[in-house]
Amino acid sequence: MTDNTSVERGINPGVETRPGDAETVKAARKGGPRISPFGILMLSPALLFLLAFFFAPVVLTAVFSFTNMTSATGITGGAYVISPNTLRNLEWQGMDKAVTESLSGTSITVDEAALSRAAEAGVDPDFLDDIESRLMGAHFEDARSFERELKTLPNRPRRIRDLKLAAEPFGQSILNTRFATRDQAVTAIDAVAPDLTEDQRDAVLTQSYTGWVWTTDNFRRLATTPATGRLLTNTALYVGLTLSIFNVGLGLFLAIAIFYMPKASGSVFSVLWLLPRITPVVLYAVMWRWFTWDDGFLATIAAHLGLPSFNYMKGSVPTAWATIITLNGFIGASFGMILFSGALRAIPVQQLWASEVDGANRWQQVRKIILPQLKWPILFVTCYQSLSLLSSYQEIWLTTNGGPGNTTNVWALEAFRIALSNFTGNLEYGLGAAMALVLVVVGLALSIIFLRLFKFGEMLEKPKIEF
Repeated sequence: MTDNTSVERGINPGVETRPGDAETVKAARKGGPRISPFGILMLSPALLFLLAFFFAPVVLTAVFSFTNMTSATGITGGAYVISPNTLRNLEWQGMDKAVTESLSGTSITVDEAALSRAAEAGVDPDFLDDIESRLMGAHFEDARSFERELKTLPNRPRRIRDLKLAAEPFGQSILNTRFATRDQAVTAIDAVAPDLTEDQRDAVLTQSYTGWVWTTDNFRRLATTPATGRLLTNTALYVGLTLSIFNVGLGLFLAIAIFYMPKASGSVFSVLWLLPRITPVVLYAVMWRWFTWDDGFLATIAAHLGLPSFNYMKGSVPTAWATIITLNGFIGASFGMILFSGALRAIPVQQLWASEVDGANRWQQVRKIILPQLKWPILFVTCYQSLSLLSSYQEIWLTTNGGPGNTTNVWALEAFRIALSNFTGNLEYGLGAAMALVLVVVGLALSIIFLRLFKFGEMLEKPKIEF
């Protein structure tokens, strides 16, 4: 006699129940998951690892992308330094030359600080007493007018050269002077150029600031730079061809071919295809250089056959693209082969036997049985390898380095150059972070597209047939 109560509860009456089964069934009937504190405790190290090595870098990248931080500004606060280069940049931006000349001039003010500097420089004390008694608090626009007044003092130096040396400590120039705060810089600018308007002074302060500031100029620069379109096109071409031809296409073909091979030969074949993935990337790039350069294997064979012999890695744009796509594709194909092979072994072999009884050939088995059951692996490889290729640059950097010219330069390689390997020596961390943030956004968008394309929701539905 069947226990209807047990059947209704989802418990097999012929199987001995264990403590906690009833609670599990109740939680399942309510539609909610059973949360175990011990399970959360066991997962906490993984959650901390995810927070420290995934979310934190993404957040920091987003923060840095809204700054103009470079190796010149540093990561701490800056100061205000007006240099000749600063004045030239202001002139290029349209500032009147008369204004920049007034900033580069020298003003003279007789005050306690100036008298102290003159005393330290060894100026005659009697002469300093004359200056203090007659010229204290006076301001002179240039050295000539100040020297003219000095000549009227009784204890002045008799030689013109000594008079000029005595006048030097009183001069004050803001060029190449470091001001720690904005207020100090404003005071110095007003002293040498009091006629500047507020807008002109703000422009000088902005141009002379050596620290980083919050800004959206990185994204504006990316949107207006002509090179952005070329980088996006190159990246789309690189990711699309490598992913479709090798990472998914060739990887799936290799997995199916090994699946139908005898076990011994299939194992040897799979090990050989793993070599590109397990070989260190530097050694792998050196091998491809030996294979494709002027005196390499491919050029030597081509010369013997009467074909064009040149540097196939950098000698032409089509061969450069073929090289970087192929060398990256072999690495990705081995990854796809491993995952697809594991998924193929999970397919019940009885389905293939039944199809053979019905007269199905190999192609029909692949199309009707194998491919429909590989949706999950294909989705994973497509998403994972797309994100991997978007951020991949080391193989290109070690082989073509974006050449010839910039024809094989991709977004990730350009971000690396700007932020970490700039030939000018000024590493632009903010702009590099902005480019990295664009990759994050593009990667998330592609993931959503792939999930909808492969009908991810249907994959998570409960089976329509229950066993």
